[in-house]
Amino acid sequence: MPPRRRKKPGFVRRWLIRGVVFVLALVVASVLPVAALRWIDPPTSAFMLAWTPEANGPQHLDQRWVPISAISPQLQIAVVASEDQKFPLHDGFDIEAIEEAWADRVAGTRSRGASTISQQVAKNLFLWSDPSWLRKGLEAWFTAWIELLWSKQRILEVYLNIAEFGAGVYGAEAASQRFFGMPAGRLNAAQAALLAAVLPNPKQYRADAPGPYLRERVGWIQTQMHQLGGPAYLGFEPDS
Repeated sequence: MPPRRRKKPGFVRRWLIRGVVFVLALVVASVLPVAALRWIDPPTSAFMLAWTPEANGPQHLDQRWVPISAISPQLQIAVVASEDQKFPLHDGFDIEAIEEAWADRVAGTRSRGASTISQQVAKNLFLWSDPSWLRKGLEAWFTAWIELLWSKQRILEVYLNIAEFGAGVYGAEAASQRFFGMPAGRLNAAQAALLAAVLPNPKQYRADAPGPYLRERVGWIQTQMHQLGGPAYLGFEPDS
């Protein structure tokens, strides 16, 4: 029986090197877009690319990018009061909310939302809507880099420009023009709270036809805006 050929000593090492290079390439490929979007306004998002016209709804997607300076401070604090009250304080993840959501799931009760604004930006920009452990893992990865490379003001600016406020209506400017006939910079507290109120489910809730639940939620958001201290709570300084 002929002796078995031994693999060359460098065979395993070469494949290890190739594996490391491949992983590093994936890291760079995922981090570079995040770094670039710190300064470049995203022309679209994964959610907008996945949007399709509705049979009995809008046939064209409406999104108009504006800088955060052109978005009412009332809307800025309204979405924070509604979606992520610890936004100025956390590093991308609300650990307490995650623990509470997990406890709800274990108990079999209705799970509360635990996604921060930073996580929503990561998901909307780069990922997909269907929940899965893979998406959650990628969402955490992108969230960490967004928090590391962007300012809080930039995170909120991107969020306010890509969030869906109605069927096919993306971003604060498109929503303000659609529902109130005015630029986003002129929204008052009540109008801002109404737009923020539809964010959990913009396909079910309508800013142009708010029902009793939505009106109640608007009142709650306005109370939270006041208790947080208004726009000053965000503590933004001019972006460099």
